[in-house]
Amino acid sequence: MSQNTSSSSSTNYSNAQNSSSTSTGNSENQVLTRSRLQDLVREVDPNEQLDEEVEELLLQIADDFIESTVNASCQLAKHRQATALDVTDVQMHLERQWNMWIPGFGTDELRPYKRAPVTEAHKQRMALIRKQMKKF
Repeated sequence: MSQNTSSSSSTNYSNAQNSSSTSTGNSENQVLTRSRLQDLVREVDPNEQLDEEVEELLLQIADDFIESTVNASCQLAKHRQATALDVTDVQMHLERQWNMWIPGFGTDELRPYKRAPVTEAHKQRMALIRKQMKKF
């Protein structure tokens, strides 16, 4: 993708930095609204109701996460001397900082599944379980 091309996957990083810093406290600029948060909760458990304080906290955490992700992604774009924020900048930040990979955006490469490293304590527990299973 060209740096000068303006597509749906890139945006001017200076505009993104300015809009993210002014969006704090403005419900019009929120990505996650109260109604959408309630819809998400209902998808998980239709009988669950969140307290007002919990909703506020979750909305604030979401806003903080988005703001920090946008700012860090803009710094990556600035570091590579680009005039536009690219999907790969966001992906790189999410992968390195949060160990998150969002499939379907950016490159079409298939990422192999990374197995979590097995700790020594886990190995000992599994050996104990196998030993107990052999007795039966």
